[in-house]
Amino acid sequence: MIIKYLSFLIGIIWSYSIIKTQSIFTKKAGIIFKLFITKVSWLTLIAACYFGYKNFSIQLTIIGIIFSIILVNVGFYLLKNFISQRFDEKQILAAKSFFEYTLIFWVVYYVLF
Repeated sequence: MIIKYLSFLIGIIWSYSIIKTQSIFTKKAGIIFKLFITKVSWLTLIAACYFGYKNFSIQLTIIGIIFSIILVNVGFYLLKNFISQRFDEKQILAAKSFFEYTLIFWVVYYVLF
């Protein structure tokens, strides 16, 4: 039962963190991210919630969902603070642009090939 519950929590954390990642990108990369990646993550999140509901009590499911969402939000907050202290604005913008163009390239590559 513990392994099932841990897999439930990992599924919620994984899918919600990918959904939360969409807010980091600019509009052009955000649209591609939303169309191709976030839709699947929403389905994964819903499937993980259903898995929790079917295998555990409603109370354990809700506690797991709330815990996972809080954990992801705290993780993103701490990561944002760490990155802003460690790097200057120019380096952050360069890395962000690199990741956005890489994301666009991979989506176009997988759509065409």
